[in-house]
Amino acid sequence: MNFETFNFHPSIMAGVRALGYSIPTPIQSQGIPPIMQGRDVIGLAQTGTGKTAAFALPILQRLQSDSRGHIRALVISPTRELAEQISEVFNDLGSRSGLRSVTIYGGVSMDQQIRNLRAHPEIVVACPGRLLDHLWKGTISLAELEVLVIDEADRMLDMGFLPDIRNILGCILHKHQTLLFSATMPDDIRRLAREILHDPVTVQIGRTLPAKTVSHFLYPVQQHLKTNLLKAILNKTETDSVLVFTRTKHRAERVAQQLVRDGYRVTSLQGNLSQNQRQAALTGFRNGSIKILVATDIAARGIDVLSISHVINYDMPESTDDYIHRIGRTGRVDKNGDALTFVTNDDADKIRALEQLLNAPLERLTLKGFDYNKPAPEREPRFSQQPRRRFVQRQVIGRQMAM
Repeated sequence: MNFETFNFHPSIMAGVRALGYSIPTPIQSQGIPPIMQGRDVIGLAQTGTGKTAAFALPILQRLQSDSRGHIRALVISPTRELAEQISEVFNDLGSRSGLRSVTIYGGVSMDQQIRNLRAHPEIVVACPGRLLDHLWKGTISLAELEVLVIDEADRMLDMGFLPDIRNILGCILHKHQTLLFSATMPDDIRRLAREILHDPVTVQIGRTLPAKTVSHFLYPVQQHLKTNLLKAILNKTETDSVLVFTRTKHRAERVAQQLVRDGYRVTSLQGNLSQNQRQAALTGFRNGSIKILVATDIAARGIDVLSISHVINYDMPESTDDYIHRIGRTGRVDKNGDALTFVTNDDADKIRALEQLLNAPLERLTLKGFDYNKPAPEREPRFSQQPRRRFVQRQVIGRQMAM
């Protein structure tokens, strides 16, 4: 099978050829036909399988005909980075079609978004919170909507967006096609699917497992030695682009700063950054001017960089699903990748769960020449607050005596 099989409009095929697409991925070959037939679809596929094009191409085909200048397709995305990526796919594939896609998300001015909406795009890719802001202000109308896509539905659930999704659905009262894509299918998402989808076709591509092109390794280490171990691995390992995941945004920022001091080309991606800073970090990582990106799970989805050779879990992820999403950034499009995870004694339960998912024990590695017994640095003594209280108390007593 090739893309000619789908009989796309010539302008759509021009975009397909311009991007070098030749053979559809499984989610594309199985998902595109029912979407083009107008069916509601549940797409279950891990990250990096080509699912964005699986819904973007049939949507572009549908919108190629009939009226223009109205919002006819809406994609709801959990993160700003993923929204930008999806919109870029629409604009690239539809570059010869005249169809326009814009993004809507928080952290940037609504005024610019309103101006973009006044240009009458046919496709909007939006994060839930800012989309609701526009709906309530009346700056977005979904009266002409034909296709709704809920992408990364399980991530929406993890981020607490389910109430927002229901509020958005309450603004779409007319009949429309609904497509729901998710890497996993927890009970809340199943219930949502039953509520909003009509006689859906389910397209499932394999189990929710990491790509076979990824090799997995554990590095047991004490918490205070993680940064030193990270530096030692980076010094001794041949890498391309490296994505490092931490559990908190403060740790991401601190680790990045420590690497910068040692001369690495590195930046961080975490919630404290402005949208311009986040975009600059992603752009530098994509074009290779930045070789190491230290990020929280906000970056586990939506980073489409084929040259990531290593994903390093500085902190063990909270769940096996998070692990899959993180390491899905490497080993893409049949390229090999390595997933290295730093683990402490506190991670034993999470390791067992991961080994059960992978149905295999994970190899534990140590780095030759690294001092694993180095003690934790002593904390700088902090001044006690108690003498200060006594001093204040003496002052108060002194003033009383003076009276």
